[in-house]
Amino acid sequence: IFLTAPAARARFLASKTWLAFLFFLSGMAALIYQVSWQRSLFTSFGINIESVTVVVTVFMAGLGLGAILGGWLSRRAPGRLPAFFLAFEVIIGLFGFASLPLIRATGAAAAHAGTAAVTAAIFALLLPPTVLMGATLPILVEYLHATWRHVGRVVGLLYFVNTLGSACACYLAADLFFVLAGQQWAVLFAAACNLTVGVLVYQYTRRTAGSRRTDGSTRTMSGRPDGATALPSGLLPSDAAGEEAAR
Repeated sequence: IFLTAPAARARFLASKTWLAFLFFLSGMAALIYQVSWQRSLFTSFGINIESVTVVVTVFMAGLGLGAILGGWLSRRAPGRLPAFFLAFEVIIGLFGFASLPLIRATGAAAAHAGTAAVTAAIFALLLPPTVLMGATLPILVEYLHATWRHVGRVVGLLYFVNTLGSACACYLAADLFFVLAGQQWAVLFAAACNLTVGVLVYQYTRRTAGSRRTDGSTRTMSGRPDGATALPSGLLPSDAAGEEAAR
């Protein structure tokens, strides 16, 4: 971002380093949501295992269903995958802005019906955004696999930075945001990360695709396609790997 030379800046914004940074933000946002939503459920369930169970269960269910949805979209509309990714990240971010008031209002409205009703209501509320989180991974896997045909090594790097972002999020949420600013500011930060990642990854796919069209052909270096890069991952690896840290 701070490179002054236009050519150097363009190369950086189409690099794996830039994409890795975006994945770091993606993992951070996911675990901030998980920890913040879990804390918010304390008002409905009390400080007990139920609040943890509801959030972990809805995250795992949503990520699994989202992976199925993302795979289906990848087969049905391969030409629109970057737009799907952008739309999903924006929707997740918009939900994040309003998530804490919605969780509290839903829990209060269902409280008179008992714990089972509160659990069902919260599950129904949080399932859609977690499904979208899970859908982002297969969408971008398919897009970049079809574009560059070389994703294995960089996928490992992106999983690593995505999980690292999740680990950092646990510390930021519990020891900084909750202490200094409160839960609402924590989820606002996570929502801003979602919106930022959605827009910048969309620009990344447009930029790299445009660069390849300009080149006219895939050039090689060290036996690999030039510009071979990886997929922008969704929140699946970060949530699964970060749950132990969140608990």
